[in-house]
Amino acid sequence: MTGFLLRTLITALGLWFARTIIPGIDIETTGTLVLAALLMGLVNALVRPIAILFTLPITIVTLGVFLLVINAAMFGLVAAFLEGFTVSGFFAALFGWLIVSLTSTVASWYIGPKGRYNVIVVERRR
Repeated sequence: MTGFLLRTLITALGLWFARTIIPGIDIETTGTLVLAALLMGLVNALVRPIAILFTLPITIVTLGVFLLVINAAMFGLVAAFLEGFTVSGFFAALFGWLIVSLTSTVASWYIGPKGRYNVIVVERRR
């Protein structure tokens, strides 16, 4: 449970960065920000795999580049469901997804799947 909450907060931080950096993304309140992070986790867990499965032929033909379109569409889908979260167009959604993804990736380097800090100790034995 701690891992889920921590990852939701990390996604919310990524959304905040995206809102700050990209002019086409607007999130009105902090509650909307947290709700968007929760909804983004649900959409990425439930809807995205189905969308990838249905678009598999075009994804193969484009050598995976079409996955960028799917990811931007999932970002836009979250914005379509929430009233206080607006995305002005495709490129705003694409760059917003990219920022959220990079934020989550960097945080995942330091946080394990259960929401704990991972410390790796390496000992040299002689």
